[in-house]
Amino acid sequence: MPRVVVAGGGWAGCAAALAARQAGAEVTLLERTDMLLGTGLVGGIMRNNGRFTAAEEMIALGGGRLFQLTDSVTRHRNIHFAGHRHAWLYDVARIEPLVRQALQEAGVEVRTLSRVTAVQVAGNSLQAVHTEGGQIYHGEAFIDATGTAGPPANCRRYGNGCAMCIYRCPTFGGRLGLAALAGVKEYAALRRGGGRGALSGSCKLHKGSLAPWLVSELEEKGVAVLPVPSDLPGKGELLQRKACQQYALPEYAANVILLDTGHAKLMAPFFPLEALRRVAGLVNARFEDPYAGGTGNSVRFLAMVPRDDTLQVRGLVNVFCAGEKAGPFVGHTEAIVTGTLAGHNAVRLLAGRELLVLPSTLAVGDIIVYASRQVDKGDGLYQRFTFSGSVYFERMQNLELYTTDREVIRKRVADLAGIFSVPLLGRKKAPGAEY
Repeated sequence: MPRVVVAGGGWAGCAAALAARQAGAEVTLLERTDMLLGTGLVGGIMRNNGRFTAAEEMIALGGGRLFQLTDSVTRHRNIHFAGHRHAWLYDVARIEPLVRQALQEAGVEVRTLSRVTAVQVAGNSLQAVHTEGGQIYHGEAFIDATGTAGPPANCRRYGNGCAMCIYRCPTFGGRLGLAALAGVKEYAALRRGGGRGALSGSCKLHKGSLAPWLVSELEEKGVAVLPVPSDLPGKGELLQRKACQQYALPEYAANVILLDTGHAKLMAPFFPLEALRRVAGLVNARFEDPYAGGTGNSVRFLAMVPRDDTLQVRGLVNVFCAGEKAGPFVGHTEAIVTGTLAGHNAVRLLAGRELLVLPSTLAVGDIIVYASRQVDKGDGLYQRFTFSGSVYFERMQNLELYTTDREVIRKRVADLAGIFSVPLLGRKKAPGAEY
């Protein structure tokens, strides 16, 4: 049976591995650290704004398993905070074991502590990858889901230094891109005010360091809004450096906004500790991620690769990309969408079938095509694309793609219903089938 090798075990890599396995391939997932999910270990926001639409489209398309898992450990449903409606917050402490178990039960070979450091290439085709530990993994198709943050030198060059974040580069080694190792030139996002990349958009506070009344409010409501003292300068400028531009709103400059994801999610890329401790309820605050969240955060979008609308990497015939690797996409939902398509198309390639381009009548298809066109034009290098806000959510609404009506979404998906759950290897396409 042909094998798909996935490098990177964040949300995108896990989605790609699961989709490739559902389509019938043998799958090996390589993750450089000792845990899966990457920023999914500290993120936690799902289904807010257009992400609800995207999640339901993926469920209707047969790629909904990971959404079912986050739904199953949701701490709060349909909460509202500045700029965001009907958000669901999953428990970041419970999700990783569930995802790992789901992958293993599906038959995915999960290899942690497996940092890819070299590749074997023949012409424009990848043959195998080598890990730091000396293992060699051969495959017929590969997926680059290695992300765009790190290594620490990049956080020093484009940020405020290594902030000891969830990526844990000093311990497990900095990120190396699969496609880049094969000779593909990576590109970086740009900042309007100069510089490259963008700071990760939020921090985590240890809930035990918060005032008891604040913990109670947070766990009851899911969100807490704390006014910032008027004499604390500079937070508005800080917001412009965030990866998550859907949160760069005046409300986030005037307040500390916390979300309950198990930890207390602080909606700012970093916040000077002495200033934070002047906010009511936070006099004993301590950062949980990054540990140096008083001075900085990880820098992302430094290592994207050129690709087409099927998520095939340009210049390599059997390599696909997903998550931030595929463009300046922000969020878990966006990673799952691109990962699922990449994994599915890797198997379509092996089955000798035409690669799938998701139609622009679906939000999950339109965002992939639109982001690519914007990046190719150049302006997309300054933009961040997410279903939950900023330029792309505006586009969703203008195109009337945003909806919370599941029946409307099912009708849109129409003939593509269940496509990601259909085995492709060892089976001939049924007469009249579109996929």
